Amino acid sequence: MGGFNLQELMSKAKAQYEALQKKMQEAVVEASSGGGTVTVKMDGRKQLLSLRIDPEAVKAGDVEMLQDLVLAAVNEAARKIDAQLQSTVGGMLGGMGIPGL
Repeated sequence: MGGFNLQELMSKAKAQYEALQKKMQEAVVEASSGGGTVTVKMDGRKQLLSLRIDPEAVKAGDVEMLQDLVLAAVNEAARKIDAQLQSTVGGMLGGMGIPGL
């Protein structure tokens, strides 16, 4: 088969997948909105680890603005995780030596 070993390839893919899973579980990103009014931390599984809201934002009483800031911070954290995942996967696939990829 011209040196193409499917079993070896599958073994490499499984090892890469497990490494990716571990990396993403350990990944933590932070994102904020409103100039730091709302700050969130999110892990690689897109689970929120923390949410911090500046007390001054609550005093303002603008609930709709605060809701928008929370959404913006959470969405930005999710984008950061996606970018990190894409970067990690791209690097891993490049190291697998799969012809044509």
